[in-house]
Amino acid sequence: MRLDKFLKVSRLIKRRPVAQLACRSERVLVNGHVAKPAYQVKVGDLITLRSPEWEMTVEVLALTAPRGEEESMYRVVKLERKEEEW
Repeated sequence: MRLDKFLKVSRLIKRRPVAQLACRSERVLVNGHVAKPAYQVKVGDLITLRSPEWEMTVEVLALTAPRGEEESMYRVVKLERKEEEW
């Protein structure tokens, strides 16, 4: 499954165009490397989502899930809030 579609289906990002923009803006890493929207996600991949305020890393557990159980597709490995720099 494509990375942008996985981010949308898993509800990590709500809309696919936003997921594509995040990938193109180098805010999405897979296994520590910047990933394009077309990257083929595999079970076991570590996906890192970065924003100016926080960074979250999830492990891919499944590529599909029943509707309403999207959180079973991944496991949060790390979630950290970035400190403001003055």
